[in-house]
Amino acid sequence: MNYDIICFCHLRWNFVYQRPQHLLTRFASAHRVFLIEEPMFDATGNNYMEISKSDDTRVWVMVPHLRNGLGVIDVMAIQKILLDSMLESIQINKYVLWYYSPMALGWSDHLSPTLIVYDCMDELAAFKFAPPFIVQREQKLMRKADLVFTGGQSLYLAKKHLHNNIHPFPSSIDKVHFSIARTRVTEPADQADIPHPRIGYYGVLDERLDIDLLNQLVALRPDWQFIMIGPVVKIDPADLPAKNNIHYLGSKNYSELPNYLAGWDIAMMPFALNESTRYISPTKTPEYLAGGKPVVSTPIKDVITPYGEKGLVHIAASPAIFVAAAESILTKIGYDEWLEKVDRFLSGISWDKTWQQMNELINRAIEDKRNAEKVKRYV
Repeated sequence: MNYDIICFCHLRWNFVYQRPQHLLTRFASAHRVFLIEEPMFDATGNNYMEISKSDDTRVWVMVPHLRNGLGVIDVMAIQKILLDSMLESIQINKYVLWYYSPMALGWSDHLSPTLIVYDCMDELAAFKFAPPFIVQREQKLMRKADLVFTGGQSLYLAKKHLHNNIHPFPSSIDKVHFSIARTRVTEPADQADIPHPRIGYYGVLDERLDIDLLNQLVALRPDWQFIMIGPVVKIDPADLPAKNNIHYLGSKNYSELPNYLAGWDIAMMPFALNESTRYISPTKTPEYLAGGKPVVSTPIKDVITPYGEKGLVHIAASPAIFVAAAESILTKIGYDEWLEKVDRFLSGISWDKTWQQMNELINRAIEDKRNAEKVKRYV
């Protein structure tokens, strides 16, 4: 079907490559895709919409730049004006609205889209510094949306009673990209001199990280090297463990991750068990596995099911269990059999398949909406 996609996202397009980038890049192969980020309050003159286009993804990225010090009502009103101006200037007439951020409903609910999609990838209300009124705004979005996706099975189970056309789509995988980690690659310079065994993590370092667990692990096994890759967000960097055997290598591009992953002995997911992690479906779970790396994770619901239950990931509910699991992995006993099981599981999932299934649901929802409107006109 011929339509544009306008996506409202709480994540910066060039921040960390994750679910929105995987999906919208694939939709951009068949549709014009416009991603609108949350505003930046740095305009020194007139408020304006910065527009750029990524050559490799073909996604248009829009960033509202507003003057600092504006009130909430003015912020919403200005974004609405900038949005309407953009629709007119780029001649966007037939479009699907795709929401990651329910807060954007406050300045976009006057539009008349072909369809409204809500891809609920996380329980944003549980995150640190969540915007006020986000719960009420999501409730309204649930009522307006024609189609809802969730970022995992546990989030689907928590919200399935809220909508009659809701579907779970857990984190998937670009196997070709991460299988690079199974080959001999050039060791990144900032990791090359770190001794083995190496236990690594990449992702945002924020309130979802179990800092107490990390502190205990680096103390329990000073002979193991812990590698942390990613930006520090919403937490004080001074609260992170500072020992000789933990190494913070900063943010890396998505293209670089397989090269770092290749040099690890074990991949870890040391998530805290709190409200912000209650419904997460970590994208890195299948990515680590596609790279051929054994994984130890804290007991996150969407990691336990299916990965823990299928014997693909070690689940560790305490530092002692984590250490025991890692020691078992380092023996390499049963690695080949485990990897065969991993590959059988990964053969059934991919971001391409996720995108295709979502695309079919969108087309079906558009057709159902058209038919319902026809019936309404003739009744």
